[in-house]
Amino acid sequence: MSAVTVDAVVTGHPDGPTVVLSNSLGSDRRMWDAQLPELEKHFRVVRYDTRGHGRSPVPDGAATIDDLADDLIALLDRLDIASCHLVGLSLGGMTAMRVAMRVPARVDRMVLLCTGAQLPPRSGWIERAALVREHGTSAVAESVVGRWFTPSYLESEPDRRRFYEAMVAATPSAGYAACCEAIADLDLREGLSSITAPTLSIAGADDVATPPAKLEEIVSAIPDARLLVVPESAHLANAQQPQIITPAIIDHLEGSDG
Repeated sequence: MSAVTVDAVVTGHPDGPTVVLSNSLGSDRRMWDAQLPELEKHFRVVRYDTRGHGRSPVPDGAATIDDLADDLIALLDRLDIASCHLVGLSLGGMTAMRVAMRVPARVDRMVLLCTGAQLPPRSGWIERAALVREHGTSAVAESVVGRWFTPSYLESEPDRRRFYEAMVAATPSAGYAACCEAIADLDLREGLSSITAPTLSIAGADDVATPPAKLEEIVSAIPDARLLVVPESAHLANAQQPQIITPAIIDHLEGSDG
């Protein structure tokens, strides 16, 4: 499958280093809203919607992680970005890892949030893809957002819950299902040791979708990678705990972390 021309927005410091933000399954680039004001002070910020999500095209058929990596590499080419920092959460982190393996010279530093190099069982993703193809993303919106945040956060922030459930439900069914199928066949474990970009991995302490052990697996394999476990946060940790995660991202990308 050829690369998709994904929809992207460029904001922030025009002369700063470029950071590209890659979204999670079932979200769009608005998932980074809590990070944006601070990131824009330091970086030229590129936010894009993964194929089949947000404003990006919805190709026919299943996708692979290499298709998603092709899309991101094509975006860098289109914007004349020779190298950049990559920040990705969940599916976005998987995409970032694959790009860092394939074109290491184009990735300066990397932040991986709430993601995994492999997420078995395969059958679970195939079943979710089939459910969404038949009944639409609205059928999974409530359960997905229930994994994105801790129960106490969802109880105290009903407007945010509705916002994110609407985001999931607005994701095209074919796009969501295709990316489920990409995750079903994902296995990046053997390539992790080839990643040369200094990497910060961030886990939500309460994340049941990609628990801290999944990030520990990544950190143990990437040379000199570091792990940050954030308390009181689940899968969309960046949205629940921005006051911890945003400074950590900036410190790492500026090379000022220890």
